Order: sequence, then structure tokens, then C-alpha cells
Amino acid sequence: MSARMPVVFVSHGAPDALLHAPETVACWRRLGQQMPKPAAILVISAHWEARKPTVSLSGAPVTLHDFSGFSPTLYHMQYPAPGAPALAERVATLLSAADIASDLHPGRGLDHGAWVPLSVMYPQADIPVVQLSLDRTASTVSHAAIGHALAALRDEGVLIIASGAITHNFGWLDRQTENATTPLPQAKIFTDWIADRLEAHDETALLTYRTAPYGAEAHPSEEHILPLFVALGAADGDKSKRCCPYFTYGSLAMDAYMWGAAAQA
Repeated sequence: MSARMPVVFVSHGAPDALLHAPETVACWRRLGQQMPKPAAILVISAHWEARKPTVSLSGAPVTLHDFSGFSPTLYHMQYPAPGAPALAERVATLLSAADIASDLHPGRGLDHGAWVPLSVMYPQADIPVVQLSLDRTASTVSHAAIGHALAALRDEGVLIIASGAITHNFGWLDRQTENATTPLPQAKIFTDWIADRLEAHDETALLTYRTAPYGAEAHPSEEHILPLFVALGAADGDKSKRCCPYFTYGSLAMDAYMWGAAAQA
């Protein structure tokens, strides 16, 4: 494949975004339509953390329903995409070349941070998918370095998708509001700050996001924003394009970003 693949970040929201967030679903569908079809997909999801970056070797990753309390419809959904063990090995090799220690997992499946948006972007489930974990002890800078180490995959037909959240504070949630055109002010202020800093290519500010207005409050724990920094590293200086659906549950920003040539089309 000659064209360099883009990089994508999606806010996957609650698992029931598939059922109750039509603007978000439409955004994911457009992303899938705007990009060249990848040879394989590498997903970095907020819902897999390990002691070091860990890559799934599974040739047939199962669909993980790693949530509770949602509609029974969600538990019947499957995303039977094939795995790509050779790509997993390639990821480990690239990380090693950048002096980043990693592990391989023999059978990790696809968590909802992966299969929920993928089921809209690529509903045929015919593209091989590999998952890479976060490093639960590493910083924003370290996760950007992981992304930078993997940027070469973009020239090998691999689509890198980072799946997390721009805002993720359960204390901010309004469970009576599925889609909010007027979200919690703190959530909107931080979400727009992220958008402004990405537009300005201000990586220094982004990497120290916790000092931004409501940055620490938006992420009491960091796992849902760390995928953004993997995407930022893999973007390798490319310009980003924002997709901005309504907030869900009053404060979950559902913003998505694409970097690369497809983002400018």
C-alpha cells in the first residue's frame, strides 16, 4: 500500500454509545469511509493496562464484554475480526528498537474500547486487528514515545487507532442525559482546550494537560486520556482534523481526531 495511513483517536464513551449516541456513531462511520482500507489495524485502548506495553498475539481475538449494567443487546454483539500475530511481533520489534520494553500476550481479546468503534467503522470485521496495552506506570511523554516508535507502521498499511476519552470523570456524569448540546461547563472548557492545543500543534501544553483548566478534574485517573498521546506520537507532526459530536451523559466528550492526508481530504 503506497499511501501513508492516517492515525485516529476516538472517544469511545460508555458502551451504549452504539445504541444511544447517533451523532457519535455517524462520526465513527464517516471516519471509516474517509480512510483508505487498511491492511491491518492496531488499537490502543484505555481498557487494557499492563506493567509494560503488551501486544496481543491472538489469531482470533474474542469479543470481550468488559462492562456491566447495560442493555442485554450489547452482550450479544460480537466483532469476529481476525488477529494478526505477525503484526504483533512487528510492534514488539519496533518498540524494542526504540528501547521500549514490551511483552506479548498469547490470547487477549478485543475490549469494548476496540470493538465498539470498530463495529461501526469497519462493520464487516474483515480487517485483522491487534491490541496494544497502555503502560499503567508510564507518563504522557512515555506514551507519546510509544506512538512515535510505531509511526513506521503507517507506511506498512496499518491503521493506528487510539481509543479513550477526552473527559472521563464519573462524578461529572448526568445519567439522565444521553446526548447533551449544553454539557457541563467544566467538561466543555477542557474539551475545547484540547482542541485548541491540537490545532496549534502545542505538544508541550498537551503533555502537561493536568495544569490546564479542569485538566486534572477531567481525568481523576489517566488511563482514558493516555491513548491520545500514543496517537499524538504516531501522528509524527501531521495536522489533525476534529469530529465533534454531542457530549454523552452530560460530560463525556465524544470528540474524535484524525491525523494525516485523509484528514485533509
